[in-house]
Amino acid sequence: MAASILIADDDAVARRLVENMVQKCGYETIVVDSGDAAIAALTAPDAPAIDAVILDLVMPGLDGMGVLAKIREAGLSVPVIVQTAHGGIDNVISAMRAGAADFVVKPVGMERLQVSLRNALNTSALKGELQRIRHSREGRLTFSDIITRAEAMTPVMRAAQKAANSAIPVLIEGESGVGKEMFARAIHGSGERKAKPFVAVNCGAIPDNLVESILFGHEKGAFTGATERHMGKFVEAHGGTLFLDEVSELPLTAQVKLLRALQEGAVEAVGGRKPVKVDVRIISATNRKLLERVKQGHFREDLFYRLHVLPLTIPALRARREDIPHLLRHFLARFAAEENRAITGISGEAVAHLSQLDWPGNIRQLENAVYRGVVMSDGDQLGPGDFPLLTSHPHPATDPATDIPTAPLMLEPIAAPSLVSGNEIPIAPLPLAGTLAMLTATGDVRPLEDLENEIIRFAISHYRGQMSEVARRLKIGRSTLYRKIDEAGVPGHGGKSGEETH
Repeated sequence: MAASILIADDDAVARRLVENMVQKCGYETIVVDSGDAAIAALTAPDAPAIDAVILDLVMPGLDGMGVLAKIREAGLSVPVIVQTAHGGIDNVISAMRAGAADFVVKPVGMERLQVSLRNALNTSALKGELQRIRHSREGRLTFSDIITRAEAMTPVMRAAQKAANSAIPVLIEGESGVGKEMFARAIHGSGERKAKPFVAVNCGAIPDNLVESILFGHEKGAFTGATERHMGKFVEAHGGTLFLDEVSELPLTAQVKLLRALQEGAVEAVGGRKPVKVDVRIISATNRKLLERVKQGHFREDLFYRLHVLPLTIPALRARREDIPHLLRHFLARFAAEENRAITGISGEAVAHLSQLDWPGNIRQLENAVYRGVVMSDGDQLGPGDFPLLTSHPHPATDPATDIPTAPLMLEPIAAPSLVSGNEIPIAPLPLAGTLAMLTATGDVRPLEDLENEIIRFAISHYRGQMSEVARRLKIGRSTLYRKIDEAGVPGHGGKSGEETH
């Protein structure tokens, strides 16, 4: 999913011109004709996420300066590019003081608008990354710090937000690298315990003979090497949240003591004489199916039901591919700043390629790929050549039921179109290789169904998986498109999950 740009202008002709230019730059657009409508689009509870605003300063009713004031009052961090037919210095100074990121003079040119949007989005991404890092270090991470636009994440986010307002035990399941600890920190940072400690323990990294000591503490001289008293993670997290990562790796002996601590709200240190009362909120996580571990006898059933009160399953990155462009932009902004590299963006060809990979390491692997690309790149924009390991050995899509590789999205590679400099996710011009064979190898006319399926596959690749654009260009409804995708068997796009994965 491309970045979403809100365009607010009361002039219908100017509004349409800007909309066309923004779409040619590869962004999605939301168009309104007044300042009041712009504020409504930015603040409505169910409104789609907006990455930047192009705002006309002179409008009847609530004008551009009024919109900027209301954006500031609402505490919104969306970057605003103001446009005006009057390029006086007073207007520019007033708009910039009011919080505008940039300004353009009507009629704005394509290249000027493209550079302004790119800079505004990159600056916004960098601010978001810095805020996310600061919040994480200070224990104030919230759900607004989680980068996601995928519909597959909506029920997970909604359930997690409800869980944050109570002390209900939460079990977060998901593959390695999907962001389980970030979710745990967001639950803690959004609840009543946010001012108290958040203590994370990786249960899989603790030697079996030290698990009880680390979790529950030990007294001085309790065992060889215990030269001083240790309070333990439960006591350390008193009043706050204890995050048990990879809880499925706990040895059975420690599981018994953990169950008792949860039941009684007290822990007994190794070598201790009496239990110590603790008040902790438990959030656990695992990259395995915990119920399967119970069936195999590796995890206690009674402890499972203590932890599995509110289960949350975070989808793998390949199940929410529309998040990839946004994650790429944020990672690029952070690493370019950290490494002091003047890299302005990622080419549309690279974004399209990276969005089609399976990412077995999920967000962590994507983050490391961008880090490597920033360090090793010689240009001012990352392209496919800056991701050689991924380009040379793409991870094939697999059927989760059989683990057998499925067919790639495109039957044959399409020649990469030329890209406008600075575009992050352009809707590319028609590639030269986009031809349709009408006859079979034996000289017979191909069935209509085969031709339709090939057109759908081509459109999905051509428009970089932007399903709204695919449906619009094919002049069919989205529900019809998904039905035809199901019938065609396009990998990774089936049914409603197609909307979630692209």
